[in-house]
Amino acid sequence: MSSTALMTDRYELTMLDAALGDGTADRRSVFEVFGRRLPGGRRYGVLAGTGRLLDAIERFRFEEAELHWLAEQRIVSDHTLEWLAGYRFRGTITGYREGELYFPYSPLLTVEGTFAEAVVLETLLLSVLNADSAIATAAARMVQSAAGRPVAEMGSRRTQEHAAVSASRAAWIAGFSATSNLEAGRRWGVPTMGTAAHAFTLLHDSEEGAFRAQIAAMGVGTTLLVDTYDIAEGIRTAVRVAGTELGAVRIDSGDLPVVVGEVRRLLDSLGATRTRITVTNDLDEYAIAALGAMPVDAYGVGTALVSGSGHPAAGLVYKLVEHVDSDGGWRRVAKQSSEKAGRGGRKWAVRDLDQAGRALAERVVIAEHEPDPGSGRPLVVPLVVDGRIDHQHLGVAGVRAARDHHASVIGELPPEATRLSSGDPAIPTVIEGA
Repeated sequence: MSSTALMTDRYELTMLDAALGDGTADRRSVFEVFGRRLPGGRRYGVLAGTGRLLDAIERFRFEEAELHWLAEQRIVSDHTLEWLAGYRFRGTITGYREGELYFPYSPLLTVEGTFAEAVVLETLLLSVLNADSAIATAAARMVQSAAGRPVAEMGSRRTQEHAAVSASRAAWIAGFSATSNLEAGRRWGVPTMGTAAHAFTLLHDSEEGAFRAQIAAMGVGTTLLVDTYDIAEGIRTAVRVAGTELGAVRIDSGDLPVVVGEVRRLLDSLGATRTRITVTNDLDEYAIAALGAMPVDAYGVGTALVSGSGHPAAGLVYKLVEHVDSDGGWRRVAKQSSEKAGRGGRKWAVRDLDQAGRALAERVVIAEHEPDPGSGRPLVVPLVVDGRIDHQHLGVAGVRAARDHHASVIGELPPEATRLSSGDPAIPTVIEGA
């Protein structure tokens, strides 16, 4: 079990060092994860990464190698090194379920413990939730644009190798149908897909030879890539070799709105009326939406999902909102600087719904105890209690549960949430008890 303890910023440990020195490290504290806004004019966000984060917290241990390096670099005092050697998170974490929708100031995660044990988790926590939630939010928009047609994740070659696996996981939670990444399939149970690239066609003496080899290996239900040379000729060759029961053809280039219609007509004229069309040419939610009226059967998305240009950063932050003061009483605290002002105090959240189950508002309540949800849906659930992680959120089962939960709540959104243009959040955030 590899340690995650040094996946953190230096100032987390120097703050700890100073707090241990002045005696404030043991003050009970409450930290909160939230976003002040939805970046990129998005109408809603999708929380992802919770299961990965809980696993990472379980592995947040300062073993001999980590302690030796910290001592060698003189980052903290010997007293702090001794404290780190025994570190285990023994606090409590509550938050939104993975796959849940969120809005500005939604209390996505609340971490309670001593200042010392909670503050050191900041960087790890934000790096997981920010990355995965940005992917999941972009993926959800693409799924909505596809309007029921399957969308596969194919971005492994466009990002860092470990990020590729977590991106596949986040996309599947948000409704993607499959991934090209085998490690995501092995580790998280995401269905995998893939057949052949242009290199396979170019390897053979002819396109027909490549198609025959692929069909011999994978059967006539496979997907043949038909745009290595001439698309129309490639389709004729594909049907001649595979017959009219060919599973699908894939198009990875050209003016897709025009090409797709031509391909469908040609397939139908050859008798391959049940052969599907998959497109994979630098697609994003806008390109997918533009193809909505065309006879596309499936989409493959890569660069626009996993690259920063395809999804704005989630912008989640981790802030201290309450702590026990020197007199032993709880004190609400919040940053007051311009444009970054916060709201102190522990928070709970309820999604207010109308009689038809449509979301009306995100109601955030500042209170010590969970409020009566009324006719709304409570959003905060326990994730870690006194250091014990709820393992139902981990592993393959946790990913499946997150996917199911997302599918069940996305239908709560009002119709305007599906607009791709920049705009206000789909529902307002109402803060009570401030």
